[in-house]
Amino acid sequence: MNDQIERPIDTTTMTRVGGQLGSNCAGIYEDNNGQRYYVKELESPMLAKNEWIAAQLYQLAGAPTLTYIPTVNSNQVATRWEKLDKQSLAQFSADERRQAQQWFAVHAWMANWDAVGLHGDNQGVLNGQVITIDVGGALLFRAYGDPKGKAFGNDVSEIITLRTNQDNRRAYDLFGSMSKLQLIDALSRVSRLSDDAIIHTIQQHGGSDKLAIKMVNRKHSITTQLTTLMQNSNDD
Repeated sequence: MNDQIERPIDTTTMTRVGGQLGSNCAGIYEDNNGQRYYVKELESPMLAKNEWIAAQLYQLAGAPTLTYIPTVNSNQVATRWEKLDKQSLAQFSADERRQAQQWFAVHAWMANWDAVGLHGDNQGVLNGQVITIDVGGALLFRAYGDPKGKAFGNDVSEIITLRTNQDNRRAYDLFGSMSKLQLIDALSRVSRLSDDAIIHTIQQHGGSDKLAIKMVNRKHSITTQLTTLMQNSNDD
């Protein structure tokens, strides 16, 4: 993603050139310059803002995603259209799977239970780099838009569940085989984030103070789990 926020796009001035690819109502739009965007039509501005903030937090953590573009319509979420090298986990090489595993703790921190996707189609490869294609299942809402409620708390239980819950088959397939050293590396990527940077990112993009505090608390939960894991590794 780019550090600089681009000018919001207006799909009413564009041509729709393709239909939806995921579970949400969406389309591919092309502007007068030939640039294409994938635009999701969500049920409320709250859902759209949630995904936008999630994308900014992924960027803060350094986890690669598609480039999110602001929209005039507050119900929309847009990403710049890209031709992916690979469009699902099933196509990944061993090295690409290891790349994806590096960002495991970011998905857990974000409570993104849909990080890998029902069919492995939320992970892809763009210009040789593994990316998360869609972050709509992160933070306050599930991928289909239902609120997570109390399941999205201060404790990051996803460090365990994303690796052990076989009902979330694709996440289990990708993250279940991670070694202790891989887990330490993954957790460190979240633990080293600045509390102030987390709060600033959320507030800058219209998120609530409550969400900002929760995400700081969840970072500290990961730090605690990282400390325990490192102590156990030393005991071994």
